[in-house]
Amino acid sequence: MPYYNIAGLRVKIENCSGRTEKQAVPYLSDNQSDETKPDITVSVSEEKLQRYMSEHPELGYDDWMYMLTGSDFYYKLLNFNGILLHSSCIVVDGVAYAFSADSGTGKSTHTNLWLKHFGERAHMLNDDKPAIRKIDGKIYACGTPWSGKYDYSTPENVPLGGICFIERSETNRIKKADTSKAVFNIFSQTVRKLGEKGMNLLFDVIEDIFSSVDLYELGCNISDEAVEVSSGAMLKTLEELKK
Repeated sequence: MPYYNIAGLRVKIENCSGRTEKQAVPYLSDNQSDETKPDITVSVSEEKLQRYMSEHPELGYDDWMYMLTGSDFYYKLLNFNGILLHSSCIVVDGVAYAFSADSGTGKSTHTNLWLKHFGERAHMLNDDKPAIRKIDGKIYACGTPWSGKYDYSTPENVPLGGICFIERSETNRIKKADTSKAVFNIFSQTVRKLGEKGMNLLFDVIEDIFSSVDLYELGCNISDEAVEVSSGAMLKTLEELKK
């Protein structure tokens, strides 16, 4: 059974097939020896899979396997100082920026404008479900195979320069995020239905993020000016992040 490098962790995905297997190919580990134990074993029981399929028959086996393996990975990631952040995450000049919002708000539209604006300086890390993880005392955005309907992901761990919460607006404006509102926004865009242990782990990661990463609120339309406003406030260099 193959091993993968995801978010700096050795991951084993049981019964990996179909879309999940296809998306995971770029994350295959060079070390396929069973002598090295995985940090995370992603596992979805047939009973659970069939239950979800019976409740939502509009989605097939492959769809549910993809979603449920992702869900299992992100729950277990909490044990390794990491969380899911439902966001579109782009990299510019080696620094990652995550844009988070409810589905349909326009986060992917905004990051695609960044891709167009910055050209070869930019690429997509994960268009829907990047992992945010503390590694060696620093906060990183990490590509994962679970990346939403467009399947845009890159197998990298990139220093995180900022998180931006988006809302639609006729005019473009950006400001530092209000702390209490930012906490609510992160809770609404990550894994839910956690027990006491999981909630404590989630709070620990959020505390690390808040102490290390700049958080913003952006109101924007679909224009290059929106990119100029957001990037003007958010862009950082790798040297700045090392300070």
